[in-house]
Order: sequence, then structure tokens, then C-alpha cells
Amino acid sequence: MTAAADPGAKPRWARHLPPSHPHGVFLVCWLLGGLLGAFIVVPLLALAATPSAASLAAAARTADLWQALRLSLEAALLTAIVAGLLGVPLAYLLARSDFRGKSLVAAIVDLPLAVPHTVAGIALLLVLGRDGIVGAPAAAIFGLRFWGTLAGIVAAMLFVSVPYTVNAARIGFEGVDPRLEKIARTLGLGPWHTCLRITLPLARRSILTGLTLTYARSISEFGAVMILAYYPMTAPVRIYTLFVGSGLDEAAAASVMLLAVSLALFILFRRLAFGNGIGAMGSR
Repeated sequence: MTAAADPGAKPRWARHLPPSHPHGVFLVCWLLGGLLGAFIVVPLLALAATPSAASLAAAARTADLWQALRLSLEAALLTAIVAGLLGVPLAYLLARSDFRGKSLVAAIVDLPLAVPHTVAGIALLLVLGRDGIVGAPAAAIFGLRFWGTLAGIVAAMLFVSVPYTVNAARIGFEGVDPRLEKIARTLGLGPWHTCLRITLPLARRSILTGLTLTYARSISEFGAVMILAYYPMTAPVRIYTLFVGSGLDEAAAASVMLLAVSLALFILFRRLAFGNGIGAMGSR
């Protein structure tokens, strides 16, 4: 005979919550968070279900699509490297020093997040284009062109994605106790050794978080890349030309390929950087 249920018993999901947290608040948060999760996941599932097997097979046999995808991955990797070389030192400066204009510098770093990417592409074209104040002398003196080249693609990707590296690294450096650095200095380590052996390792996860986000954001960049470089085509630009020239079915098949590769690499980088997946991302 089954025992009668206790009317005062807590639901199973609520038994794991701290007693100080109201269960109703968590229930509302789960419902609203579930709506947001569905808003993100449902369109991606619809995309994955749209192309036929024949369309996917045809896309997989398209050489120029693979070339565009490979170019996106290579350019995003170069962008992440440049973002690390330039952005991490700036993040350390913002986290460890106070100077006049610091708030302005921080605002400038965040500015690309608020600028529409087509506007960013036009702005970059005015500076790095054939007649730009940087593009013209760079082409004349060094033979470095930013229009229709890998350099232009990396420049466009860097402009829109570098805030992720700077902001994440800054948070990581701010989380390192300055007393640890002072102790290292009293034990005889110089400023460079202290930074390399104490500060950077302790801020490693935040730095890798920023680099991972920069890499992922760079792969998906379309507007700035299309205006500044256009050729050679990255995967997002190629998908757009497929959509305009061939219709939704071929564009959807190419999109599924890009989505699958991007998600696989994103998950791989997170696992390599943070161990056991999502839970480690939030830990320090």
C-alpha cells in the first residue's frame, strides 16, 4: 500500500536550495530563464532541421564553402592572438593603476560593443582603406593592404571583439589579491617575474574566457568584414551571398556547417581552458 503524500513536503527541486532562499523566487527565475533559453535554442534547432540531407551533402562537397570556413577559423585565431598581445597589457593597466582619464580609456574599450558593425566597417575603411590615413601609407611603404586581404579581415574582427578580452582579463586581474604580489616582491621577485609567475597564472581563467569569447565573436563577424575586406570571403559573408543568390535552403545548409564547427570548437576551447565544462567557467 502506497503511503499518502505529505502535504507539507517540499518538492524535489526545492530540497537542494539553501533554506534562506525563497523557493518562489527561484521558481520565477527558472521560468524566465527557461523562456530565454528557449528563445536561444529554438531558432538554432529550427535551423538545424531546415536543410535536407541532400542539401547538407551538397554543401559538404562545396570547396569554396570549406575554404571560407577555414579562412574564418584562421582569421579568428589570429584575432584572438592579437587581442591577447594588445588587450591583456591594457587590462592589467586598467586593473592595477589609477590615472587621469582611466574611465575614458575604459569607455573607449567598450565603444565597439555599442557601434553597429556596418558603421564600424565604414569607419575602418576610412582609416585602413586605399585612401585611408593608415591604409595608404601602409600600402605604399610596407606593401600592407587591408582591403581584400587577411589583414583586413583580422582588423575588422579585432575591432568588434577585443572588448571581450580586455574586460574579462581586467576582471581577472582585479580578482588577484595585491598582497600576493607584494609578498612576491619582498621575496626577491622583480616586477616582471611577479607578473609572469604570480599575477598571470592567477588571472589565467578570466584571460582565457576573454580570448575564447573573442575567438567565437570573430568567427561570426559579418558587417565590418564585408565592408572593409569582402574578399576573400569568410564563412558569414559566403553564407550571405548564398542566401541572396541561391535562396534559403543552400544558405541554411551552409549555416548548419558553420554552426556545427563553431560550436564544436567553442566547447573544445572551454573544456581545454576550464576542465569540466560550464561549471568551471564561473569558478576562479
